[in-house]
Amino acid sequence: MRRCCAANRLNRLGTLTYRGAGCHDPVVFREHIGPFFRTLRRELGGKPLPYLWVPEWHPSGHGLHAHFAVGQYVPRRLIEEAWCHGFVHIKLLADLPVGSGDLAEARKAAGYLAKYVGKAFGEAPIEGLHRYDVAQGFAPITYPLIGASDTEVLDAACEIMSDAPAYVWHSGQASDWHGPPAVWASWPG
Repeated sequence: MRRCCAANRLNRLGTLTYRGAGCHDPVVFREHIGPFFRTLRRELGGKPLPYLWVPEWHPSGHGLHAHFAVGQYVPRRLIEEAWCHGFVHIKLLADLPVGSGDLAEARKAAGYLAKYVGKAFGEAPIEGLHRYDVAQGFAPITYPLIGASDTEVLDAACEIMSDAPAYVWHSGQASDWHGPPAVWASWPG
């Protein structure tokens, strides 16, 4: 999810909320989200529109609402027309240091959306439904890497990224790690 936001520079964060009693059916909710994004894409000229959205149960019991990210300016009026079920909010995530750019903004949007994905869905089951969804054709490319050691795999990743990682974490560094050996790396901008 974070890679998708960064790769597509999804730096504008929006929320779609229902009016009235809200929507409490996850299947119906998804039936409303698909037409919303199709309408939005059509109203923006029909070109492919990268986006990512996350459902969340409203803390007050009002039902489901959606948080989403897009990577281009979308007039609020178009969002309101496309979301005929209630209320909308959208903002550019620009409260970053000067010169941060759209990649840093997209990473911040991904952080917000990841927080919603991580929340517990205790009000109603969502078995078999995705915790988030992305626009078709905009998922980041996956590069399977195989090596005899973590060093070989990291070297292959560095070759693909054309840079050394800015940060590398090994599960061996964590005294309370109980899973199989793991390595996590992140690369600069």
